Amino acid sequence: MPYSSASKPASRAQSAPKAPAKTAPAPTGPAPQPGMGAVPHAAGTTFRVWAPHADEVSVIGTFNDWDAQKNPLHHEADGYWAVDVPAARAGDEYKFHLTNGKQQFDRNDPYAREMTNSAGSSVVHDPAFDWGDDHFEMPAWNDLVIYELHVGTFNAPDQESVGTFLSVAEKLPYLRDLGINCIELLPAAEFPGSRSWGYNPANPFALESDYGGPVAFKEMVKQAHQHGIAVVLDVVYNHFGPGDLDLWQFDGWSENDGGGIYFYNDWRAKTPWGDNRPDFGRPEVRQYIRDNALMWLEEYRCDGLRMDAIAFIRNVNGEEDPSANLADGQSLMAWINAEIDQTMPWKITIAEDLRGNESITETVEKGGQGFNSQWDSAFVYPMREALTTQNDADRDLNAVAEALTKTYNDDAFRRVIYTESHDEVANGKSRVPEEIMPGDAAHWFPKKRATLGAALVLTAPGIPMLFQGQEFLADGSFVDTEPLNWQHAEERKGLVHLYRDLIALRRNLAGHTPGLGGQHIHVFHLNNEAKVIAFARWDTGSEASQATIVLANFANQAQEAYTIGLPEAGHWKVRFNSDWRGYDGEFGDFDSFGMEAKAGARDGYAWQGSIPLAPYSTLILSREG
Repeated sequence: MPYSSASKPASRAQSAPKAPAKTAPAPTGPAPQPGMGAVPHAAGTTFRVWAPHADEVSVIGTFNDWDAQKNPLHHEADGYWAVDVPAARAGDEYKFHLTNGKQQFDRNDPYAREMTNSAGSSVVHDPAFDWGDDHFEMPAWNDLVIYELHVGTFNAPDQESVGTFLSVAEKLPYLRDLGINCIELLPAAEFPGSRSWGYNPANPFALESDYGGPVAFKEMVKQAHQHGIAVVLDVVYNHFGPGDLDLWQFDGWSENDGGGIYFYNDWRAKTPWGDNRPDFGRPEVRQYIRDNALMWLEEYRCDGLRMDAIAFIRNVNGEEDPSANLADGQSLMAWINAEIDQTMPWKITIAEDLRGNESITETVEKGGQGFNSQWDSAFVYPMREALTTQNDADRDLNAVAEALTKTYNDDAFRRVIYTESHDEVANGKSRVPEEIMPGDAAHWFPKKRATLGAALVLTAPGIPMLFQGQEFLADGSFVDTEPLNWQHAEERKGLVHLYRDLIALRRNLAGHTPGLGGQHIHVFHLNNEAKVIAFARWDTGSEASQATIVLANFANQAQEAYTIGLPEAGHWKVRFNSDWRGYDGEFGDFDSFGMEAKAGARDGYAWQGSIPLAPYSTLILSREG
């Protein structure tokens, strides 16, 4: 059967960034407290903290010889404490000293913008930064090509060292030339030690010290914008910690030996990462998470957020189980997304839910969570299955067609599509080439099928995403102790060229393939016996007049003259041939220059044409003239 989204409306992202939501849920937290944490100013520094069960609070630090008697905080309303300290300046280390009955303990600032390290001290941070003439404009979402990277391994200087925000910045010209216009960073908030994926935040407001801290992060964002690259940051709100977590029993209070004021203290605390789920119903915690999200977008000028594992924010078990739903988690996400829509509608929010739930990307005014896009399990799982299945006869192109045509909320760009991500190449899984041929990922079979998958990622409707090193056939699995091998980028520069050409076509940089940025797809040819699939992509106007054709061979069988239907008369020129020997010396270099449409009904069209098709290859064609 034909698979088509031809009737779907145009995306709101096509001509302009998203429209602001018309309504937003009213904040259920307290009125935002001015200057939470440490706020330096001309007359010193103001310290403010929320500790409702503390009897006394003072601030200790390098400015008062860590003496708890010198600078007590004054109790304000609703459990807040504050004090002005004239001697405290930016760069000073500090902690809060709390007394609860007979208990006395020191805690790092929950709002600390900077840490000496996760087990060390908070640092008074001056947020002033010279952004220069940064007036970056977020690309339209149907033009985005995302490159996911892990700061610690993306461009580490050697095996013993971790990468930094500035080492990421060094590679920005490379990413720009590849055609990437958006990088997505794995979480970069302060975590225990120097090596981590980042999904164990100890200090949610501080940038990881081993990555370079807050100033280096801003410099990276500034340079990314200068290269025309947006920055999306992964944030973790489904749990905090578990290690080096001063938020735990912060002011000495807890129930059931739970986490205290920042966490649920009952059955709702349980997550796959410990009993450390934030209390999404407590107004001050809601404000804390909201403040964190807005900080990245406003103070650090990130262009979007990717929110980790939100299934565990909206449900205790991360399942579609109404008995374990967390309505407070759902309303928190809707509140944050609605505020971003109203104040910064061009900035994108992406959910990792992977449950195929359309309410995630439904607008807040229609009762949804309000995310602009979500990682799509309906693409990655069937596509990886089709690419890694060893026997051609076992590939199911019907599943491929369904993956190509899936949408959420009748909008192609409400999904992020990929074959590799940090999760899909770790946790017992490997890079696509490694899955195809373990131990020999640079062999012909992995190269051909991995690039076939890349071609579909970059031609299917959705926001395409690559994972670091995918463009030069990085092998093995993702490990946070193993730097990306950039020597492969030179050794396999032909494959890098292939990705560069695909990205240019996806973004229509030469003006020949506008259909690839459109809403519409029509899978008009599906030959499950020969394992060949063809689909048309178009933006505005009619399929016949504006189609870009993608023809993909999922079999190790060459076709000397494969015939498909065509939506219009004229010459259909090949804009991309993944079998070109310029991409790899082992490729076949089939002569696939194009085809002339001939009258004759086929595949539901009035025209048809024949063209050579190499094994495990993709052709992209558009009409000439």
